[in-house]
Amino acid sequence: MPFAAPISGVDQLKDRPMVAALLGWNASAVQDARFDRDELTIYVTRESIRGAIEFLKSQGITDFLSDVTCADYYPREPRFEMAYHLLSIKNKQRVRLKVRLSGEDPVIESVTPVWPAANFFERELFDLFGVRFLGHPYLRRIMMPEDWQGHPLRKDYPVEGYR
Repeated sequence: MPFAAPISGVDQLKDRPMVAALLGWNASAVQDARFDRDELTIYVTRESIRGAIEFLKSQGITDFLSDVTCADYYPREPRFEMAYHLLSIKNKQRVRLKVRLSGEDPVIESVTPVWPAANFFERELFDLFGVRFLGHPYLRRIMMPEDWQGHPLRKDYPVEGYR
């Protein structure tokens, strides 16, 4: 069975429950939305990610954080895209919240106080991409040695490491 054509734009997706909820919470926080291959992605501002995740959890709209990940689109700017994969088990719905971060200042607020499961995801992204999480309880390298130079999953990282 083929998938429906992608739907892009907040105006076209404002009737979807999760988009409508976030728009009702803070319309200026929602930058864009996309529904493609039966997956909903909502782009929010960097300053509002923790509030958006806290709102979705407190309202019972989502009840599980399954993953936090990052993609590096070097040399494009904004360079990084953070992705927070949330799930509503009772409603059998998924949503992906994305935030774009500049390569010059890859800093975002930690969601560990809202979802403690984000702790190790955020540490991994700090270690491998160099994204800093404000308010993280223990932001240290998790995979690479403490004295390691650079962040190996960045696209501009030398293939054979720094010499």
